Amino acid sequence: MIIFGIICVALVIFILKYVFSSSGPNPFETDTREPLKKMVHDKKEKNKVLKQGFVASKVPDNLDAIIIGSGIGGLGLAVLLAKVGKKVLVLEQHSRAGGCCHTFSEKGFEFDVGIHYIGNLLEHQSFRCMVDHITNGQLQWEPLENPFDHVVLGPPENRRRYPIYSGSTRFREELKKCFPGEEKAIDEYVKLVKKVAQGIWFLAFLKLCPVPLAKFLVYTGLAKRLSSFFRMAPCSLTEVVNKLTENKDLRAVFAYIFGTYGNMPKDASFSMHSLLVNHYLNGAWYPKGGASEIAYHMIPIIEKAGGAVLVRAPVNRILFNGAKEAYGVSVMKGQEEVHIRAPMVISDAGIFNTYQMLLPKELQAMPAIQKQLSMMKHGEGGLSIFVGLNGTKEELGLKADNYWIFPENNFDELVENYMNGKREESAKKIPLLFVASPSAKDPTWEERSPGKSTLSLVSFAKYEWFEEWKDGKVSNRGSDYKELKQAFIDSILEVILDVFPKITADKIEYIDAGTPITNTYYIGAPKGEFYGADHGISRFSPELNAMVRPQTPLKNLYLTGQDVFLCGFAGALAGALTCGSVILNRNLHLDAIALAKKTKILNTKLKGE
Repeated sequence: MIIFGIICVALVIFILKYVFSSSGPNPFETDTREPLKKMVHDKKEKNKVLKQGFVASKVPDNLDAIIIGSGIGGLGLAVLLAKVGKKVLVLEQHSRAGGCCHTFSEKGFEFDVGIHYIGNLLEHQSFRCMVDHITNGQLQWEPLENPFDHVVLGPPENRRRYPIYSGSTRFREELKKCFPGEEKAIDEYVKLVKKVAQGIWFLAFLKLCPVPLAKFLVYTGLAKRLSSFFRMAPCSLTEVVNKLTENKDLRAVFAYIFGTYGNMPKDASFSMHSLLVNHYLNGAWYPKGGASEIAYHMIPIIEKAGGAVLVRAPVNRILFNGAKEAYGVSVMKGQEEVHIRAPMVISDAGIFNTYQMLLPKELQAMPAIQKQLSMMKHGEGGLSIFVGLNGTKEELGLKADNYWIFPENNFDELVENYMNGKREESAKKIPLLFVASPSAKDPTWEERSPGKSTLSLVSFAKYEWFEEWKDGKVSNRGSDYKELKQAFIDSILEVILDVFPKITADKIEYIDAGTPITNTYYIGAPKGEFYGADHGISRFSPELNAMVRPQTPLKNLYLTGQDVFLCGFAGALAGALTCGSVILNRNLHLDAIALAKKTKILNTKLKGE
């Protein structure tokens, strides 16, 4: 026992020494925020930044890196590298940059595709500092209402509504008002969520420390002993909430946010769930001007360092020499390949696209590559409905908040029956529906689109239900496909018209659905998934997280984004930070925290003068 204690102390000293040591350049060295510039709403002006089409003559000379994909994991990393003088080329297959942060317009309505609300954006928090830093302080955030979420349970004749408030204390107090007698369960739930979420630092450490140390921590069981996150990771969300309370509606309210990572409660890790709940405990925000503002303010930083972000640039393969070292990429321009060279290639295209679509067959077959692929699986396909409405937010009863609507409180059963059912039957029994109004959240909307409003509706659907039409033309996949889409739209619309009485059928000017095969076309999701690789319990094993890291088994090839760390805006950015840490040989997570502390102290002093 004494020997074990000595080993643990020595290990902690080594970990601290490793964590706090650094040698490469620091992109967070100084506060780069600039005075706010006037917002640009002119779409043609914004498109000059967001829609720069690929031609070989636009490729900068002497590149330091090529990044495949312009999601936040790709753009975020490109900005971090640009901050230390690296010349980076970002290549995007779609017609506009941003990945899930892009917007599109139809019939005069602008729709966001993936940014609905972001947490942890209080002033001087490290995450807010990081987001400010990678946009030079130009991205403004608008807080949502409080309550920011509403959980709606039950059929039309018996709907129960539970508001979710931000603020750790108020979150608990308001739930206790809804569930008298459940005070102990609510307090225990919040305490557990906070404790587990605090252990996330160890996930980053496992991905950054030397592989032999990571393996030692995994196979000795120390990873679970040292991290509350990994200790609770094997526990399902259903298992934990069922132990806390017998109240089925309270169990549902504890679990409602599972749609933000895509696994039904019995398959979801309580650790992953804790991160999401904790993420929103201090509030929720939306980007002022819409999601396209994110990429719009990042691209100029990449360009200032000599780099570029080019769209309509589908990478069809990564180039390797005989020593299995990546040295560039091939981009399809019409029927011709354009080869671009760089000393490193970084993929934000996801682990499946990277390993299965972009590598030569002989490298795909490498045991180390196959081992990583065997540990991951595809997430569930996403279903989006975009609704354009005539009327202001006041006329339509819309606010800067979100609704999570469920036909009952038995989430596992609802989702399982839906996913296992025949597609035509499942279309009639959507198990969960997320409802948000981007137009109500954005204070610039009325100026940009007076008298109009939008809804973004999100659920899940099996890729296999739509797979037979995957090779059809994106805007014309045939009448059977349209008919199936319409069945989902009709079912969802029935719920919307009931829950939002001021929205009537005659107010709907535009409505369409994006299915899993739509996601494959526009954001390159191989099985139509929103959140990259599956976020079920197996995703959070210490072994997987020690093995799937920014470095790949192939020299000069790296991974960034959701599949390296976690899903969503914050998770993909953490993936960028983790990949940047490896490339620059320093812990950028700690650098971001240090800059946040420094700016907070400086601002406190300035206020005191």
